[in-house]
Amino acid sequence: MLYPLKRSGDVNETLSTPQRVRGVKVLKAVSSPLRLQILSFFFDKGQLSYTELMNVLKMSPSRDAGRFAYHLKFLLKADLVEADVETKKYCLTELGKMVIDVADRIEKRASKQKGLLVRTSRPALEEFDANKIANSLIREAKMPAEQAQKVAKEAERELLKSKTKYLTASLVRELVNAILVEKGLEEYRHKLTRLGLPVHEVTALIEAKSGTPQGSKTLFESAGESVLTEYMLLNVLPRDVADAHLSGSLHIDGLSSWILKTDEVMHDLRFFFQNGSNLEKTSPRQPVYPPPQSLESALFMISNVLLCSAKEVNRNQMLDYFNVFFAPFIKGLETSRIKEILRLFLLNIQQNANVILGLELTIPDFVAKKSAVGLYGKTAGKYGDFGEESQLLASLVIDVFAEESVHKPMLNPKIVLKIRSETFADERAKAILWKAHALASERGILYFAKLLDKDHKYSAFSASGFRLKADLSGDWEVDTLRTGCLGCVAVNLPRITYESEKDKTKFFAILKERLEMATRALSIKSRNLKQNGKNALPFLAQDANDDQYLRLENCANILNMVGFREAVEAFSTRSIDDKDSWTFAEQVLESVAAFVQKTGKKHGRRLYVGVLPCSEASERLVQLDIEKYGIAKVRFSGTRERPFYSTANKLELQNGKISPEALATQRKLAELYADGNLTIIELGEAEYKPDELLALTKQLIEESSVEFFTYNRKLTYCANCRNSWFGSLHKCPSCGAVGTLTLFN
Repeated sequence: MLYPLKRSGDVNETLSTPQRVRGVKVLKAVSSPLRLQILSFFFDKGQLSYTELMNVLKMSPSRDAGRFAYHLKFLLKADLVEADVETKKYCLTELGKMVIDVADRIEKRASKQKGLLVRTSRPALEEFDANKIANSLIREAKMPAEQAQKVAKEAERELLKSKTKYLTASLVRELVNAILVEKGLEEYRHKLTRLGLPVHEVTALIEAKSGTPQGSKTLFESAGESVLTEYMLLNVLPRDVADAHLSGSLHIDGLSSWILKTDEVMHDLRFFFQNGSNLEKTSPRQPVYPPPQSLESALFMISNVLLCSAKEVNRNQMLDYFNVFFAPFIKGLETSRIKEILRLFLLNIQQNANVILGLELTIPDFVAKKSAVGLYGKTAGKYGDFGEESQLLASLVIDVFAEESVHKPMLNPKIVLKIRSETFADERAKAILWKAHALASERGILYFAKLLDKDHKYSAFSASGFRLKADLSGDWEVDTLRTGCLGCVAVNLPRITYESEKDKTKFFAILKERLEMATRALSIKSRNLKQNGKNALPFLAQDANDDQYLRLENCANILNMVGFREAVEAFSTRSIDDKDSWTFAEQVLESVAAFVQKTGKKHGRRLYVGVLPCSEASERLVQLDIEKYGIAKVRFSGTRERPFYSTANKLELQNGKISPEALATQRKLAELYADGNLTIIELGEAEYKPDELLALTKQLIEESSVEFFTYNRKLTYCANCRNSWFGSLHKCPSCGAVGTLTLFN
């Protein structure tokens, strides 16, 4: 029988004899389950020696050597496996890898799998594809491609074997993470971790927030903060710093927005009076406001500035020299009109942002000689020309607060009254100060800043106690305005006492280590915000005439010394006023100061030490210490039911006076409080006349080292009858209601 000749390039041309023979060898090689198993082991584990491969196959060298050698030789001849001369190990050839891939596809087709459907996070349903696992490992975890393919294949086999009916992207990721842990590839699992909340926690969150005002909004915020907190701990902070926060050695304030927001901002109102407000920086749909042409438009524009900035600030926004910078806008206006416009402004920002108004009772000389920015952004003389208007504004702000606080205290915005050497010599200033103390005696809520010393006259305060001084360039505008606090990390000092077991050498070694970790966390935040300022802080980083609004390079970073008193007393087992205790306290202060001086110079930035109020840190850290060491060992403030570590200096009034011993201790701690501290003077349930409090303020200002303080009045408010009383009550004395009471403390 004659066969037709095959022309070169004919579509029907058959394989040559050598090709057919090689193909048969390959098929014959994989026809044995054992040989296919050997190929799979090579794919999963990479190179293996003769002995290692026998061990993996659980074959005995004495009993199975011949059979094993026969199968290995078969694979070598089929060019599916090759020997590495240098390592003396065997591995797959490219042909061998191809055979494994084909075998997997045949296995899936033979098992009649229609394909697993996966519900992805897009959200959408997609057919399962192991290559997507490999691509995720390469892209997200930066895993080598070959290793990623092996993990993906193993995950695919496990999923097919499990016959899972309901497959989600999160379940696939969990399985892959389990495989990574099993293989000791923890560094890749760390990068691949999925951020989010378990179903149970989301359910609990919904139930907890559903009955609260703005429930859905706070629910979204809480869920988002939880995810971002996980991200910061896993992907932003070094492992040791993250562990220190979780364990309670440190507390990173505002962790969820650590590299996304600044902590506090000191605004300069003149920037916006002169340039207007460009809200397009946050969204092209937003308007651009020109320089204000009236008091109403000026206050409206600033309320929008605060609203936009609130999205980029974790805590407080300070409007320093508020009454001085607004003074040119009220020239010639009726007092009643000014008051009502002010009232609307204060009630508006009460809902939208945490704001502090810095009020000057007299115009400082360094501000008085500056050109005043008035209507339309034009110069309106000097600020010294508006002394009467400035004092009128300060007086009206206090009047509005007093009227709005008749039923319950108006807690936002907060007011900081700045007291200077000339304050008590000016009659109008004294009248405003008296009015402020009348409000403080009834409702507390006011803050007082001592600015008598020449070195401190340029200081700008936040209600948190944080203070900026003209200590960077010596220029009060550059050093204090359009800057602020980037971040704050609390150091758990009592924990160091317990860990050191009262060994001084060990104590100071741990202290240095914790300060170093806290500084690293602050450095990470500072570096990220400076690099990504335009993206993370689009409004605050806006430019005007090539001048960026927020001077990030001038912002401070705070090391918050939580539980200083408790740490010293736990170490010495005596009161902090004891001589031996104070000797140790001084050594701690010197050690912290030396660290800050050295580190601040090294990094060229403002690194401050303070004791700033932070209820979350003081309560969380003491709870973790009690869990770890037991309540009997831990020294704390407060009660057993509500323990806390001190983060603010509290002074009790006894017969209207503060004990000399308490003031002496305050004087000793002045170095620790130099960069920020709030002294809280508890009024208790006693009644005080404005003159009595004013006399006490004058004494504190002139005779003590107290720099920044507030009078705290504990009040119980009844929403049913809208009355309030001094102290903590469980039943309304007026209407008898129980469930409508709120404690303001």
